[in-house]
Amino acid sequence: MKEVLIVYYSQTGQLLDILKNIETTLKGEEINISYYKITPSQEYGFPWKAEDFYEVFPESFLQVPQELERPPEEILSKKYDLVILGYQVWFLTPSRPISSFLNSESAKKLLNNTPVVTLVACRNMWIQAQEKVKRLLKETGAQLTGHIAMVDRHINHISVITIQHWMMKGKKDRLFGIFPKPGVSDEEIEGASKFGTPIKKALLSGKFNELQNQLLALDAVKVNPYLVRTDERGNVLFSKWANQIIKKGKAGNPKRTKWIGLFKYYLLFAIWVIAPIVFIVFLLTYLPMTAKRRRERKYYSSVALNE
Repeated sequence: MKEVLIVYYSQTGQLLDILKNIETTLKGEEINISYYKITPSQEYGFPWKAEDFYEVFPESFLQVPQELERPPEEILSKKYDLVILGYQVWFLTPSRPISSFLNSESAKKLLNNTPVVTLVACRNMWIQAQEKVKRLLKETGAQLTGHIAMVDRHINHISVITIQHWMMKGKKDRLFGIFPKPGVSDEEIEGASKFGTPIKKALLSGKFNELQNQLLALDAVKVNPYLVRTDERGNVLFSKWANQIIKKGKAGNPKRTKWIGLFKYYLLFAIWVIAPIVFIVFLLTYLPMTAKRRRERKYYSSVALNE
């Protein structure tokens, strides 16, 4: 009997829907599947209140661990043949509950010397978040063998508008009846079942070396070169803001609240002004950067980690 653990943290339920659909083709008489939902001691509300959303930025981006409820003993007591880790992206970084879990002793116990498949469901920028997950997994002793990235396929600024509607109103519907539905499309969520087949094959054979190539053949990862640049630049700027804000103390400190307010307006400026400039520069350097784009697409589609 092969033991599989699905670890996840999801506020909206979208990620769990995707994982459940993968389970439909992964499960079998010879496979036992367990779920572990990461639970912060202080849970995050959904839909978000605007002030709460921005308040989590510095600790989330800097991956400051928070207290989590300990996994049940029936989860910790098993040795797993495969772990599937599902996560969201907060501020270009794995969500704080996920990064906290990966920094925990429980993660080291569950993931050490264990094949892991990561699955990210987010708006569109996941590249640098996955690089952070890769490093955290390495520290636990895990063996990253596969990655699936499921994103909102609409253009960047349209997805900004729709995701804000979803996060702040809690409704995954068409804003004003005009905009597309936010998040991963219903068709892709339902189609995620296709990924269970190669994962099951690798699990039963114990051979995970070719799993990522098999997932890529099913369009598990699509790397957008423009978003790679935007993600890189965003991480540089977010680092400066996060380090500055966290120096102002904990939530509720008036100085911190002031800087959080400034960051909120900066973020709007970055989305609507800086991002288009990055796109223009991207277009101007498109031909000279062809070789680099090719290398990046290959690397970011893989499970390798550049040291």
